[in-house]
Amino acid sequence: MGADSKPDKRLVVAGHGPASHRLVEALRERDTAGTWTITVIGEETRTAYDRVALTTHLEGADLAYPAHGGEVTVVTGERVTAIDRDARTVTTSAGRVAGYDALVLATGSAPFVPPVEGRDLPGVFVYRTIDDLDAIREYARGRTTGAVVGGGLLGLEAARAIQGLGLRSGVVEVAPWLMPRQLDEGGGAMLRRHIEGLGMAVHAGVPMRALEAGEDGAVRRVVLADGAVIDAEVVVFSAGIRPRDELARGCGLPVGERGGIVVDASCRTEDPAVWAIGECALVGGAVYGLVGPCFSMAEVVADRLLSDTGTAVFEGADMSTKLKLMGVDVASFGDPFACPGDALGVTYTDPVAGVYKRLVFSDDAQTLLGGVLVGDAESYGTLRAYVGGTLPGAPEQMLFGGTETAGGDLPGATVICSCNNVTAEGIRCAISEHSLTDVPGVKDCTRAGTSCGSCVPLVKRILDAELTAAGIEVSKAICEHFDYSRAELFDIVRGGRVTSFTQLVQEHGTGRGCDICRPAVASILASLGNGHILEGEQAALQDTNDHFLANLQKNGTYSVVPRVPGGEITPEKLIVIGEVARDFGLYTKITGGQRIDLFGARVEQLPEIWRRLVDAGFESGHAYGKALRTVKSCVGSTWCRYGVQDSTAMAIRLELRYRGLRAPHKLKSAVSGCARECAEAQSKDFGVIATENGWNLYLAGNGGMRPRHADLFATDLTDKQLITYIDRFLMFYIRTADRLQRTATWLESLDGGLDYLREVIVDDRLGICADLDAAMERHVGGYSDEWRDTLDDPGRLRRFVSFVNAPKTPDPSIEFEVERDQIKPIPLEVKR
Repeated sequence: MGADSKPDKRLVVAGHGPASHRLVEALRERDTAGTWTITVIGEETRTAYDRVALTTHLEGADLAYPAHGGEVTVVTGERVTAIDRDARTVTTSAGRVAGYDALVLATGSAPFVPPVEGRDLPGVFVYRTIDDLDAIREYARGRTTGAVVGGGLLGLEAARAIQGLGLRSGVVEVAPWLMPRQLDEGGGAMLRRHIEGLGMAVHAGVPMRALEAGEDGAVRRVVLADGAVIDAEVVVFSAGIRPRDELARGCGLPVGERGGIVVDASCRTEDPAVWAIGECALVGGAVYGLVGPCFSMAEVVADRLLSDTGTAVFEGADMSTKLKLMGVDVASFGDPFACPGDALGVTYTDPVAGVYKRLVFSDDAQTLLGGVLVGDAESYGTLRAYVGGTLPGAPEQMLFGGTETAGGDLPGATVICSCNNVTAEGIRCAISEHSLTDVPGVKDCTRAGTSCGSCVPLVKRILDAELTAAGIEVSKAICEHFDYSRAELFDIVRGGRVTSFTQLVQEHGTGRGCDICRPAVASILASLGNGHILEGEQAALQDTNDHFLANLQKNGTYSVVPRVPGGEITPEKLIVIGEVARDFGLYTKITGGQRIDLFGARVEQLPEIWRRLVDAGFESGHAYGKALRTVKSCVGSTWCRYGVQDSTAMAIRLELRYRGLRAPHKLKSAVSGCARECAEAQSKDFGVIATENGWNLYLAGNGGMRPRHADLFATDLTDKQLITYIDRFLMFYIRTADRLQRTATWLESLDGGLDYLREVIVDDRLGICADLDAAMERHVGGYSDEWRDTLDDPGRLRRFVSFVNAPKTPDPSIEFEVERDQIKPIPLEVKR
């Protein structure tokens, strides 16, 4: 067209949500000839925004998408009310009439509200738009209890939002477990334990009967079909969606039996001039509620509008999803519900860490079909990439991440970003053609990682592999939100007096953070002693077990582990532990770390148990944290005829010095009184073995799945030398290791290995030893027992309840049986 010519085709888009925005942007990018003039009509008073991150609006996040440019007219605050297909016009609620050559219906969906008594009471809301959240926030002021009806993705997000407003929140789900569309029963059960561990009541498997009003006429109670009553001054419905197909019905276009505008694989209705995309469209007999399929439909329609010979079709969607719900990693990919007769399942449950993993394989165990991950979804990107392909290793290796790819080995057709349908080959081509060197560049060019963000770690691995293959130095940036490594962030936090993640990202990063940087910064803040871990923003960043200062067990109870330095304990303290275990009906177990674990405590019992233990002189053993666990010891020269040094005294000295020291990973230690090594010091992160002339120090060993013998670091050390070197070793490790990196793998990653480490902490090659010494002294001087501090703070104690509306009521789902004169959890299959 000439400079004065105008577009010769008119496109009207009804609705301005994420799918609509993607369609318009795709057209603007590809319509280089200026064929279309575009009018977008949206009923909300604001332009399109990121609904995936809706809850973060309450935290002040700006969710708005960038404004459209070019030949685009955006009308807000008006709803398309009628379509005249003969005249090819639409009419809005304000009386506006717009003509079209092509009409795209992107009206989205509406929340489903079950037809129960009381659903119209004041205080009852839906959870769909920013306006909904604003209304909920305003109404919640001065109120204390809330409930969310719906335990799916949006329901749990809504529950998180309600809790964030200061209300004691609960979830009602008619299905037997949470997130039934994404998780199997085991995954749902583990997620429930995590959610209840955050002080949120879960009522699953029971329908809701009615909402009841209080004396003021507003909602006050949720009544379930089994007669249970939940106090709730705010009730939010998030129980599913229904396609907004009323425009199609009004103009005679076919709709599905259960709703949705019927379209073909090109997303076109039976009227050649009318299309439908997003949650209002019924394509292939299905309505899709995830952002990825909606974006794919938008891309298909953009292709078709720009070419009479366009061939793009919507071929279904990858329904895989990964998210962090209230600090809990949850992922589902492929077909996690494959028929047992045609598939094999491999399941792993770690009740201590709160982890559930289930992978589904073909009946010959050669092809990965799908899976569920709860509590640990780090391997999600790699596992999803292998769905439908030949396994690179044994099923159990896949389960435990033993086949983690570097990114360069993935087949080109592997879909990396399911939200935007970006393949590994597409990312590689973009990196090569546009000389991309960072993740933001890849995102701008391919859109990979721009929606839910779960694929960003795998995108980074592909980028790193391509840059390495090209001989280009790879950036050590921890993620796209920070241009720094974890070690560099540690120095920024330490030197800049940063005390919160929000402050750090505002001053030194971009965006709102992600699953990579937020936990890493939490570890840094905890290591530097930035307040109690249950204080303010710190509480939300910590790992799951830290939320209750206890380890979550398989049946929803917790373990209590008081510190027993060096394994030495008086008879009086032994009696206290026995009395506490007896009075609260707990299971007792002497551990390999030479202390006594008490199992089976309900969350509301934890403060009562710890009050008695603290009053008796016990303190937290930090079994729940990434911190020093124990310093094991033999009896040494005090009692043993072979002992050459007092190993027990040294073990106690070390444990009391390093107690509460937060680190990238848990730390274990041991002291043996002679070369017979009864304390097994050489399998620990730092181990000490007595000699006739002092102590030998061993570093960077560990047991577990990949055992490693510790390396001999120094010999015949004095007490002072020993403690000095351990101080520096621990502080240097904390400053430079990656999150969740054990000392063994950290040492192996150091350029120069043990010799370099010796130069740093003995010869002071980097000139930092005085700083490392001072940092440890600050830790020792500033130590305070986390449980004692919690018991002295009524605000922190309020989180320790099984049911927020009945703080002292025990969870009836927790049951035990007796074996060998002690309690043990009743297996789930026995309960059924």
